[in-house]
Amino acid sequence: MDDATSLLRAVDRLADRLRSLPQSRLRQGAAAEGLALARELSVRAQRLEAPGTPPRIMPDAGVFTIADQVAVAGHDLVHALERAPGGAAAVESGGSGRAAEAVALVEAAAGRCGL
Repeated sequence: MDDATSLLRAVDRLADRLRSLPQSRLRQGAAAEGLALARELSVRAQRLEAPGTPPRIMPDAGVFTIADQVAVAGHDLVHALERAPGGAAAVESGGSGRAAEAVALVEAAAGRCGL
């Protein structure tokens, strides 16, 4: 499985789990974690697609949209990574591949949400 596929699976899995949460769990912090993750994934995609341009911050559209925001931002990042020089596995300044770093972000957010 390549890095882009791993990222897609992690993002889709988290989005599905967020969709299944009751409103009370979303309001207890899962929605905030999801929004923070969606914003980070979105910024990473924008930096790849338009380097040097200030990124636009994803708005808070409410707790019931968080899962979709995570999914859209994650899929946008995969799209940007696949078209970036070096692809999804390209290594950033001494770290792991860009997609692998994003997978780690998704998994960490899921853990903080208790998912």
